[in-house]
Amino acid sequence: MNNNCAIILAGGQGKRMKSELPKPMFEVLGEPMLEWVVKACEKADLTDLCIVKGYNAEVIDNYMNGRYETVLQPERMGTGHAVMMAVDWLNKNNRTDGNVLILNGDAPFIDEGTIKKSLELHIRKDNAVTIVTAEIPEPEGYGRILRTEDKNGVTGIVEEKDATDEQKRIKEINSGAYWFKTGLLIDALGKIKPNNSQGEYYLTDSVYILISEKFRADAYKSENPKVVLGANDRKGLLKLNNIARYDIIEAAMENGVEFLCADGVSIGRNVQIGAGTKILQGTIIKGDTAIGENCVIGPNCIIEDCKIGAEATLNSVQAYKSVIEDKVKIGPFVHIRPGSHIKQGVKIGDFVEVKNSVIGENTAVSHLTYIGDSDVGERVNFGCGTFTANYDGEKKSRTVIGDDVFLGCNTILIPPVSIGDAAYTAAGTTVSKDVPAGALAIERGEMKIKEGYAYKKLAVRLKKRNQ
Repeated sequence: MNNNCAIILAGGQGKRMKSELPKPMFEVLGEPMLEWVVKACEKADLTDLCIVKGYNAEVIDNYMNGRYETVLQPERMGTGHAVMMAVDWLNKNNRTDGNVLILNGDAPFIDEGTIKKSLELHIRKDNAVTIVTAEIPEPEGYGRILRTEDKNGVTGIVEEKDATDEQKRIKEINSGAYWFKTGLLIDALGKIKPNNSQGEYYLTDSVYILISEKFRADAYKSENPKVVLGANDRKGLLKLNNIARYDIIEAAMENGVEFLCADGVSIGRNVQIGAGTKILQGTIIKGDTAIGENCVIGPNCIIEDCKIGAEATLNSVQAYKSVIEDKVKIGPFVHIRPGSHIKQGVKIGDFVEVKNSVIGENTAVSHLTYIGDSDVGERVNFGCGTFTANYDGEKKSRTVIGDDVFLGCNTILIPPVSIGDAAYTAAGTTVSKDVPAGALAIERGEMKIKEGYAYKKLAVRLKKRNQ
């Protein structure tokens, strides 16, 4: 989009949210509403963006982290005033020769298609301003679009409180998004006045100014009626989350994903799930996660930024930034921490934690085990209660375990240490030096028995109980 840019208004406080967070930073499916708007622009090849910040502005700056330029609206004096704060930005780099899109940072459902198609209409009809609209069955509370008699343009926007009974029957409403010819917008902003009870500068006044000066105004009716939706309070935010959640679930079902129950299921919009996979209740999948075909995920899983192969089963698993290959079975109550690679055919039982480790093919980790900073071979058997003590208080070291190793219950491995192929460790062994291939490692102190000791302890307890 040559010479076209966008201004995103993100200065809202959101008092009814009862939070210090700027309203556009409240999340829908784990991403700030502002990020939804930014990504819609990027998908529409519109990457020359300016973010207008206001309340608690440093939160916006910290989040954007220099991705796009931000400008400050020091006082909340209306949407027109917010856009005025970006006029200096608009005057740079030949932007005045193009078009500018104005978007609200707390209206997350603006989409790529609406941005592109509204610009096409804006350019094709040589409009000074193109209002992005939507038609909804219950338009109460929204500004209505007044079209020309031939429907080939608009004559204005009328707010609900000012509308006649006839105008209130209009179902086409203003979304709050606009394309302007940049130079004409700058000129119109210089003419709007705060002549209203709020003492604010309204962006809609610039539309009236351009129409009064005989410039052409029109409206693009979006095919996506959700573009008008925002959130003013926590109830509205929940509504947005539920709309987004069910949209993604419905799209996944169309692609062959099965949901036995959608209760507590939340799937991020960047997640990919293969056909035939079942997602069970209480499952949260987010980030850049890809799941293969014919898996069973859930119940009660959290999966973030993971690659999961085909025919994997995860039950009550939390997994982050890891790779889990085909035909792996994990859970319940397993934590896969970042940097882990669980290879094909691995079985991991209950109450196991894996951190920054590679687990080789067809290895079995039954239960009650911690594997940290380890490289584990194929067909290894972990007895319950096995631990790799990877941290000595100063540095972390790795454990290397070969193929076909059998680790007895309650084995503790103190790295740096390696276990050779086909080696065994006896139950209760603490391994503090390398074990050769094919060897058996046994480390146990002599068991001592003190006759009558327990009776003495029992007598003391009984005496206390009877007092």
